[in-house]
Amino acid sequence: MESGFATPLLEFFKRGDVAPDVKLLAAQGALAPRAHEQLGLLVLLVGDPDPEIASTAEKTLQAISREAIAAFLARPDAPSELKNFFAARGIEPGAAALDNEAALIDTSPKTDEVDDDKDDEQTALQRLQGMNVPQKVQRATKGSREERAILIRDPNKMISLAVLSSPKLTISEVEAFARAGNVAEECLRTIAFTRAWMKSYNVVAALTRNPKTPVALSMNLLSRLNEKDLRTLSTDRNVPDVLRVTARKKLVIGKE
Repeated sequence: MESGFATPLLEFFKRGDVAPDVKLLAAQGALAPRAHEQLGLLVLLVGDPDPEIASTAEKTLQAISREAIAAFLARPDAPSELKNFFAARGIEPGAAALDNEAALIDTSPKTDEVDDDKDDEQTALQRLQGMNVPQKVQRATKGSREERAILIRDPNKMISLAVLSSPKLTISEVEAFARAGNVAEECLRTIAFTRAWMKSYNVVAALTRNPKTPVALSMNLLSRLNEKDLRTLSTDRNVPDVLRVTARKKLVIGKE
């Protein structure tokens, strides 16, 4: 998808390393929480080599009203590949654009909504322990804050990256993920390449200080740090030597 719609969930599916049961869930329209992700996944999966997945995705697409799709395509940021796909099916952008980011169709099994203010890590952990991968992916995108805090650390990248596609995700959560030492490098890369999140100085600073952030990314972020954070970084033995030394040099240059 084009830049505004290249979400972690879509990118993971495009790489092809997705289990059939998760693909089938997405083909049913039960995975993606937002319209652009749902359409992107369905368009991708109608061409899946597994006939069951392809036919399921096709049926889900057919269940979405032409008017809803046309309204989505009328958005100025609608990806050209989606416009071309639906144009070939006789659906052109409508007169009015769809502003709502909710999914166009909800075929997901109904799950209990969890109040973020009443959830805690222990009960969230107990709730997640009995779930399989597709169920965890659903909770990653649609679950509570505590569930996201647990699932971002899941060794299955499909699950941890799905957390970053949740429409409920807050910038304070992203900052916490960027600071955490037990989050996968790929999640840190995804944060670093998401423009909206990188507008936050706290996210930038957290990524730069995180030893798990790829050095090339940390080095590029040094120029955005203030003097106080550069000074802290210049003596931090947990970060790579090259980062610490470069921070020290920037402090010296700044005084000249």
